Amino acid sequence: MKLRRLRARRRGRIEIIPMIDVMFFLLATFMLASLAMQNLHSLRVNLPRGTTQPLAVDRSPTLTVTADGRLLVDQDETTFEQLATAIRERLAGGTSVIVNADAAAPNGLVVRAMIEARAAGADKFMIAIRKQ
Repeated sequence: MKLRRLRARRRGRIEIIPMIDVMFFLLATFMLASLAMQNLHSLRVNLPRGTTQPLAVDRSPTLTVTADGRLLVDQDETTFEQLATAIRERLAGGTSVIVNADAAAPNGLVVRAMIEARAAGADKFMIAIRKQ
């Protein structure tokens, strides 16, 4: 007579459906986290409207002129006297500067800031606009 064990041995299984759910959740989490990491190093201003071809994003410094006439270089407030030094430090071998000027900012201040940036070594200016 053959006696059976009281407890039969079950072989372990790896369920694939919960693993797919976890992998999809991780994929979605990393995609959303990478989108949240994009940063222009600028303040929110009321940009003028226009249409143009999108440019490749690089590490150019952002020169911001607000409606009340404040100057910022990558979110660091500066003056016209210190603007050339601040931009020269951030150019890092490049020659382009992103100009992020408020639509209500005085044009004379924007032009003066661009002249100071040119004196610091900037040759190309990219004007930030809002899509229409």
